[in-house]
Amino acid sequence: MTKTPKRKTGDIGEEVVCQYLERKGFRVLERNYLRKWGEIDIIAEKGDLISFVEVKTVTRATGLRPEENMHPAKLKRLHRAIQTYLLDRKVPEERPWRVDLACVYLDFSTRKATVEVIENVIL
Repeated sequence: MTKTPKRKTGDIGEEVVCQYLERKGFRVLERNYLRKWGEIDIIAEKGDLISFVEVKTVTRATGLRPEENMHPAKLKRLHRAIQTYLLDRKVPEERPWRVDLACVYLDFSTRKATVEVIENVIL
C-alpha cells in the first residue's frame, strides 16, 4: 500500500516526537495503538507516568497551527482508545496518566523540525 504525502509527513512527525521524548527521559512503549474506534500515536512513560501523545504535524508552507486539527470527534476517539489501552494492558487504576499534544512543524527546505508539546490536555 502506497502512503499518501500526508501520511508520510505524519510518520516523519511521529518519528521526530519519539526522538524528542527519548531526549526528555521518556521511554516509548508503543506507537500507533490502533482500534477501529480510535488510535493513539505514541504511548510513552517517564517514571510511573504514562503519556498518551497525539502528534499533529504540519509543514511551514501550510501556515496552519497543528493544534487546530484537534477537533471534538478526534478527542472522543482518542479517549475511547485510551480507555481500551488501559483495560487491555491491565494498567492499575492508581497509575497516573495524561494526554499530551505534540505539535510538529517541519521545514523540508532546511530539513529541520520544531516540536512544541502541550501537556495534560483535557479530553
